[in-house]
Amino acid sequence: ITTYSFLVADFIAYYHKETIASLNNRQVELYIEDVYIRRQYSISKQRQFISALKLFIVFYSSTQIVNLKLTRPKRSKRLPEVLSTEEVLRIIQVTHNLNHRTIIVLLYSCGLRIGELLKLKVSDININRKQVRIRQSKGRKDRMVVLADSMLPLLNNYYLSFEPKTYFIQGVNDAPYSASSVRKFLKRSCKLAHIARTITPHTLRHSYATHLLEQGTGLRLIQEL
Repeated sequence: ITTYSFLVADFIAYYHKETIASLNNRQVELYIEDVYIRRQYSISKQRQFISALKLFIVFYSSTQIVNLKLTRPKRSKRLPEVLSTEEVLRIIQVTHNLNHRTIIVLLYSCGLRIGELLKLKVSDININRKQVRIRQSKGRKDRMVVLADSMLPLLNNYYLSFEPKTYFIQGVNDAPYSASSVRKFLKRSCKLAHIARTITPHTLRHSYATHLLEQGTGLRLIQEL
């Protein structure tokens, strides 16, 4: 409500010499051209304004804005950032904190979403069978992920060092670990690894899938994983 009110108020202020009842479709178009396009406002802000205005004329039907056909501009589609295997190794090598290193390795080697990682419970990881059970993730589906042999020493070390009780990656008082904390230390590790691009936990997931594809793994199997 606050955002929509602010956006509509800006529009009305732009035409402060006009009455609200006299505002028409052409004035809306000119406003968008002169303010949003000329100032290169973000696509999301343009979309918000159009949504706000369509709601505004429902409540103020006395305006001359009728049958307004404004198409919400589509969001830009960018290809996801992908790390090389060497960059992933550099990030792991410069991350000396065992807790942080385990998180990075799990995100990458299992292709996990950050939410999936933070919800992992001790009972979901079976080191002997080299399996991780992801419960009720996107689409409310469970799935099994394979643990790489190269991960097992790190996971054993983590388990013996921290002795997690409920959540495998535990926060304060055995609560789930914070997603913002993961993003912060990942950003720090990328800086130490001399990677200037913007890297997020989801970048590690994209990199996992890309590297599997480059190694000849079928798309269908990658999708299932």
